[in-house]
Amino acid sequence: MPFNQNRVRTSILALQAIVVALCLIVLGRVFYLQIVEYDVYAALGQENSVRQEYIDPARGLIYDRNGTLIVDNEPIYSITITPSLFDTTNIPLLASLLDVEEQMVRARVEQAQNYSWYRSSKLFTEIDFPTFSSVQENIWQMPGIGHQIESKRHYPTDMQASHVLGYLREANQQEYERSQDLRLGDKIGKSGLEMIYEDSLRGELGLSYMRVNALGQALGQFEQREAGRQPVQGHDLISTLDVELQVLAEKLMDGKRGAVVAMNPHTGAILAMVSSPEFDLSKLAGRLDQDYWYDINTDSTTPLYNRAISARQPPGSTFKPLMGLVGMELGIITPETTIFNSGAYVRGRAYKDLAPVGEYNLEKAIAYSSNTYFFSLMDKIGSRSLLNEWSALVKDFGLGTASSIDLPNASTGIIPDSAYMNNRWGVRKWGLGDVINFGVGQGMISVSPIQIAQMTSAFANGGYRVRPHLLRAFRSPDGKLTTIDPRREKIEWVTNENLEVIKKGMRRVVQEGSGRYYANHPDIEIAGKTGTAQNPHGRDHGWFTAFAPLDQPQIVVTAFVENAGFASISAAPIAALVIEKYLTGEISRQRVYDYVLNFEPRPESNDDDEETE
Repeated sequence: MPFNQNRVRTSILALQAIVVALCLIVLGRVFYLQIVEYDVYAALGQENSVRQEYIDPARGLIYDRNGTLIVDNEPIYSITITPSLFDTTNIPLLASLLDVEEQMVRARVEQAQNYSWYRSSKLFTEIDFPTFSSVQENIWQMPGIGHQIESKRHYPTDMQASHVLGYLREANQQEYERSQDLRLGDKIGKSGLEMIYEDSLRGELGLSYMRVNALGQALGQFEQREAGRQPVQGHDLISTLDVELQVLAEKLMDGKRGAVVAMNPHTGAILAMVSSPEFDLSKLAGRLDQDYWYDINTDSTTPLYNRAISARQPPGSTFKPLMGLVGMELGIITPETTIFNSGAYVRGRAYKDLAPVGEYNLEKAIAYSSNTYFFSLMDKIGSRSLLNEWSALVKDFGLGTASSIDLPNASTGIIPDSAYMNNRWGVRKWGLGDVINFGVGQGMISVSPIQIAQMTSAFANGGYRVRPHLLRAFRSPDGKLTTIDPRREKIEWVTNENLEVIKKGMRRVVQEGSGRYYANHPDIEIAGKTGTAQNPHGRDHGWFTAFAPLDQPQIVVTAFVENAGFASISAAPIAALVIEKYLTGEISRQRVYDYVLNFEPRPESNDDDEETE
């Protein structure tokens, strides 16, 4: 009997131990699932009944200076995926509905899985409405597949401004990993204003929660609506651009390579900016046209390259007015200093001068573009070991330094000093022969069109260095306008007396010098300077920079045309027409307009006085 009792007691204890062990296991598992793995399983549990969806904010719009809408949004449809809910055996069905290769869908699914198993991300964007409807009709068969209604950029005006406005592309992995706000598949600005003001334009994501069944089908809004949040629209940008002026400048540059910059000389506001050839922004909006993207990236004319701000070209004779100002500041010349031009400046060798033989003071040297005058001036600067002082004074006008324009990839250019020359050639391995060409804007000097426009603005506005810019104001979603104050800085050493000499010389360029052919307008006092920059790889480049009206300047225009030959017949008429349109509202000189549209470079001729530039 005791034996049986012991057996019973032992059995009871064993059973109790087993029950306790089972309870501990269950409790341990509950603890593990509820506490240790809470984040994972809470999300999964929530997703079984509630689906979190992001609501994209409306991207900010872009306007011109007069309130004309130049960039807006139009709706597109996207297919999303939550990898943890998606059965990969449904890939063939999804590929069939989307009319794409299975391998592409599989690659996108794997990318989404690597991004997050539990967060929704975009699988395909810019789906046409029939395809979108087809997916929606069959979504009950594909748990984990959802949708978003998004938008793509739309350009309602006739202007392109592709290098100014810029385009959107999907953020890469490094970009969304660095950001708290970006998700896989989100598009961000990759160039132009879209890139520089991305944070302001993008806005803030919204969140919504939908009740769903086990098949992922939406059953309606989740009751706890306060758990979500409304998206915040991005800020609108009010740009400094003038649509009508931009359209004209683009038309004048059609079929040419080069750039045009039109700017308010007092504020630095960019009124028009063209880099030609341009590219079609509409083909880069929404889903990327891969064939077009390949074409513009391999095009030998480099349409993606912004020549207006990134070009590094010798300025040629457009540099001579600044040389005159610097020469007076250094005490080497006065307005009355005369130098005789015999047809060449001889310093070890003969440096050719195409200006008429005779005596030249500074004003006349600018008007007729005498190389001898400026070779002689640079010779004296170099001989007196003033290269560093010369370089510093030139940089005060914005050459050889950052322009601070609100666009990416602006070039600083090169204005050499002794340190640069030592690095380039070696200490004591360069001399006067290497710097004399600087006097006529050749040699190692390089600038961009925006820098020449900045320099010319300082001539026009009384010696102030302005900051070129394209943003005039922000407008917040509640309508509040925040205006950007233009910055300018007085160049202390520039005097009005010396500037008057330069301005008179530039006015004579248009009246009686090389600008007289196409830049001289009967009703507008235009002051300018041509420049034909030597190009060792082909036909020379043409420059023309100008401001008007002479006494109360309202606009500066710099035109640069590659491989066009003489500036007087290539760049000058373009700049003059832009000035005429801005100041009068129309083009009255149809002959000049037709000439520019049908321009063909002329064969070079040694006896053509248009070479005096």
